[in-house]
Amino acid sequence: MVPSRGAGGAAGGDRVAAPAGPGGAGVIRTVEWQDGVVVMIDQRRLPLEEVYVRCETWEEVADAICTMAVRGAPALGVAAGMGMALAARAALRAGAADPAQGAGAGDVARFRTALQAATKGLFDTRPTAYNLPWALKEMERIWTRDDFSPAEIVAQMESRAMQIYEDDLASCRAIGEYGAGLIQGEQPVILTHCNAGALATAGYGTALGVIRSVHARTPRLRVLADETRPLLQGARLTAWELMREGISVELITDNMAGYFMSQGLVTHVVVGADRITANGDVANKVGTYTVSVLAREHGIPFYVAAPFSTVDLSLSEGSAIPIEERAGSEVTGYGESCWAPVGVRVRNPAFDVTPARNVTAIITERGVAFPPYEESLRTLEVS
Repeated sequence: MVPSRGAGGAAGGDRVAAPAGPGGAGVIRTVEWQDGVVVMIDQRRLPLEEVYVRCETWEEVADAICTMAVRGAPALGVAAGMGMALAARAALRAGAADPAQGAGAGDVARFRTALQAATKGLFDTRPTAYNLPWALKEMERIWTRDDFSPAEIVAQMESRAMQIYEDDLASCRAIGEYGAGLIQGEQPVILTHCNAGALATAGYGTALGVIRSVHARTPRLRVLADETRPLLQGARLTAWELMREGISVELITDNMAGYFMSQGLVTHVVVGADRITANGDVANKVGTYTVSVLAREHGIPFYVAAPFSTVDLSLSEGSAIPIEERAGSEVTGYGESCWAPVGVRVRNPAFDVTPARNVTAIITERGVAFPPYEESLRTLEVS
């Protein structure tokens, strides 16, 4: 894993004004390619500061992923694709293959060795989210081709990285429209866990994409946002996104979800996903499994919203998903504060697995999958 360089991020941050525009969906730009530099909003600093990190190398992108300056499965795929484009540019500039002199066999080999190292470095950052290795495989299909020169590979990789970015925006909007069709009632109350919004994608959102689309049709929509321990993505990120768009949101602690469900105050649950297996098991931010059990107990529809690039049909069930364990310091305190006794042992799995039996439907940009997922996901694969 690429070592952390601390809270400042890989390349520091440049403070800029918040994007203009009253509540326009998609105005948040989580990860962007700007003149050969990857620019991303530093999610560790939200909601108190809106700061952007500039990454000029793939190593800086990897560091931003490790330290969670950027997070959310689709956003990690976008960032990984752009990181590989940076790696290709660097390999060419370093003389691993000089386009002016023509590339010999040794030059091409060194060029590919550099890209192989970048692929491994980015792959090792976070193991659970499937969009990251998916994007790396998409880029690998380009840099391993024998019919492209290194200079052509660089151009093709940059083009593919931008296509992944644009496809994610389009996919999230389609997910939002498919999902909105599932949310019935004049005054729905949707509970969501973690952040699967614009900040977790290229700039629109999966679970929050559904919420945005529902709000456009039903302005009386209300949202309950779990705070999402230990890094408070619900409190810091989801609440920030929804408030800036004028969508009614109330923040609750994670252990309040059951209370509100028991009082009949939740009509639907919509969450994102980091990996979905062939049988419909879903890995998502830790605590999602608990919410799914509560929803099933109270007869509340539990929907998962994710692009099809999150679906890993090579894994038959959720027990095969690698679950990332993060530093104990995330649990014992936050920022400058520490509330646990020094030396206490900590367990900190970043994700849990919700079994398919608890999932009402999986919403993708290709359509909605219903049980049995082994059949419906395979059907969407070829659609």
